[in-house]
Amino acid sequence: MPRLGSHMSIAGGYHKAVDAANQASCEVVQIFTTPPRQWPVERDVSATLPSAKPVKRRGQATRAPRAGGSSVITDEDVARFQAALDELQISDPLVHASYLINLASPDDALWKKSIDALVVELRRAERLGIRMLVVHPGAFTTSSEELGIQRVVQALNEAERQTRGDHVVCLLENTSGQGSTLGYRFEHLAEMLSGTQQPNRFAVCIDTCHAFSAGYPLESAAEYRRTTAQLEKTVGRAAVRAIHLNDSATPFGSRKDRHEHIGRGEMGLAPFRRLLNDADFANVPMYLETEKGEENGENWDVINLRVLRSLIKG
Repeated sequence: MPRLGSHMSIAGGYHKAVDAANQASCEVVQIFTTPPRQWPVERDVSATLPSAKPVKRRGQATRAPRAGGSSVITDEDVARFQAALDELQISDPLVHASYLINLASPDDALWKKSIDALVVELRRAERLGIRMLVVHPGAFTTSSEELGIQRVVQALNEAERQTRGDHVVCLLENTSGQGSTLGYRFEHLAEMLSGTQQPNRFAVCIDTCHAFSAGYPLESAAEYRRTTAQLEKTVGRAAVRAIHLNDSATPFGSRKDRHEHIGRGEMGLAPFRRLLNDADFANVPMYLETEKGEENGENWDVINLRVLRSLIKG
């Protein structure tokens, strides 16, 4: 049976995300370790520092130093996070990297900054004992798809070189194809993976909303078989290490990235039923990335997870 969960906030500490996941009946959890719309910087990573001692200022409570909007990961953070995972039996923690990272950028300054940011993200995940991190490939902007893919490959290899010996697998996420973003075709992801020098450090995360918006049909049995066959032919199903479960607020092939609650969008329930009962993905952790909040006083994560579980055949 698939392991289902959601993205959770780390407000109050990394262990709080695990607590929230448990309260929402999650079996897996995804988090950010840095603010998603800020640039993470090297000094955020306590693994690269002699120690991560808290700083105390007159009139203020003791707290960890901050840089680039992200707190240093202390030994206590790691211990409490891992203890919460063990105690609450939440598995497959996944980090989502900063949205600012653009590994395909033709602008050298932005490209190098993106590599540096990815390295920080990978090191932070390693520090927490998390073994998977998902990142968007980026947008080629003023160049071309082919040149953009080449930049992504170069960036991935450089990030791997700088984190060699670590255990985090970097997952490339498929995209909706909005603007000049890469990854909306499975062929893009396959070409990126094939160019990496250490293939054991790279894999793929498939987002259902993005696939639908990019023009991959999933509703009927024939459409689902055709799309998964394309995935197998290009990336290979074994390379899919995580799945984002999101309905789409925009129509099929819209090339727009707008997530919607499960069964409340343009996709309907059929694609999710087929995916959740596909034996090839039974051991792949799946994460919601839908809007937080409540409906009639009930947590949306609880609602969405209940809907998804109702689709799984006993």
